[in-house]
Amino acid sequence: MKFYYYLIIFFFIFGCSFDKKSGIWKNEKIIIDNDRAIFKDFKNISPATKSYNKTVLNKKNYKFILTKPITTNLWNDIFFNKNNNLSNFRYDDLNQVKKISKKITKEKINKYKIIGNENLIISDQKGNLIIFSLTENRIISKFNFYKKRYKNLKKKINFYTHQNTIIATDNFGFVYAYDYNKEKILWAKNLKIPLRSNIKLVDNKIIFSDQKNNLYFLDKKDGALLRQIPTEETQVNNNFTNNLSINNNKNLLFINSFGSLYFIDLNDFKIKWFKNLNQSLSYNSSNIFTGQPIISFDDKILASSKNNTYVIDEKLGSTIHKFNFSPLIKPIINNDYVFLISKNNFLISFDLLSGNILYSLNIDKEVSKFLNESKQNRLIFKDFMILNNNLFIFLENSFYLKFSVSGELLEIKKLSSKINSKPVVIKNSILYLNNKNKLVVLN
Repeated sequence: MKFYYYLIIFFFIFGCSFDKKSGIWKNEKIIIDNDRAIFKDFKNISPATKSYNKTVLNKKNYKFILTKPITTNLWNDIFFNKNNNLSNFRYDDLNQVKKISKKITKEKINKYKIIGNENLIISDQKGNLIIFSLTENRIISKFNFYKKRYKNLKKKINFYTHQNTIIATDNFGFVYAYDYNKEKILWAKNLKIPLRSNIKLVDNKIIFSDQKNNLYFLDKKDGALLRQIPTEETQVNNNFTNNLSINNNKNLLFINSFGSLYFIDLNDFKIKWFKNLNQSLSYNSSNIFTGQPIISFDDKILASSKNNTYVIDEKLGSTIHKFNFSPLIKPIINNDYVFLISKNNFLISFDLLSGNILYSLNIDKEVSKFLNESKQNRLIFKDFMILNNNLFIFLENSFYLKFSVSGELLEIKKLSSKINSKPVVIKNSILYLNNKNKLVVLN
């Protein structure tokens, strides 16, 4: 058993069908409780935690001051930037289709996509890396790394782009660098263990982890292994994907499937501190952990577990605030305001510094009131962003809700076609793939 595992043990012991009026409730009957699905074969011996369901109205005189909306033409990290946080994006907000491409692939796509050098880059389960020119509105390069022996196996590819190079890792243990301008592999390695995390690049160090929670640091130039750091291994592979974030001082934050959060100095690869966020009373390596990607903001970390949200001090690793709700989608931080959608469909905002809840609203109830309908069912969410100082919440059925940052529901609209990928914002337009794998650009 690994050394870090014993340290953790020591620490623990001691320390919607269509409605007639709007169609907004479509797909209501196919809600899947992911937590219940994950835990259905395990005995629950943890104390029950009551879900947060308190309505808190925003104080009328409280004004949110956000950073100014930005225009961006890059989205080279699946979470937009190094610290996993989203900005306040400028958007034309016309909800008009500017462009629809031809079908990009007939295969099932990865939900994430990235944008680099005027190109959309996606992957599909056949293992294709597809580079689609946004200016020429066509595929300019398509590459498949895999030989015949992997032909009928499902590929799960994580990727990152830097300049004209795509760094990719997969569920077979391969990591490789592909130059899509020259259409050639620069280097490839087989680590012989499934790789499952997002990828970060810091000072030519490529960073990712495997399913046994080992961290890898590779040289971007040739793929040479610079360092490997083991962390606690779990014996049951769950749906949680190990997550990396980089803070402003280029230190690494890493949370693994055991629920342990690490702070690592990338200058000397030393672990400065670590703490476990898994609240189970069963102290063994088969504990199941779930949570959203971690966000680094100034000198604080926003992290979550199955039932809780944490604000953690980066320097010391101490918990500053702990809340009895957990985000359903990765939260957003802007000017020390945190915005999140909880697992029980509450839109919540709190102050990162004081920990005060600024407002907490049941989204399903707000939609019913807005439509003047008695019907209230549970909505299914796809993603959410801050656009033009407003919160845009995208639903699974391709409606979207626009809330003011102060918590007022402003409008409900339906997109022209179903969202089949995570939306991104480029040059004041929203880009996503629809259910036919065609690129849709809304201005």
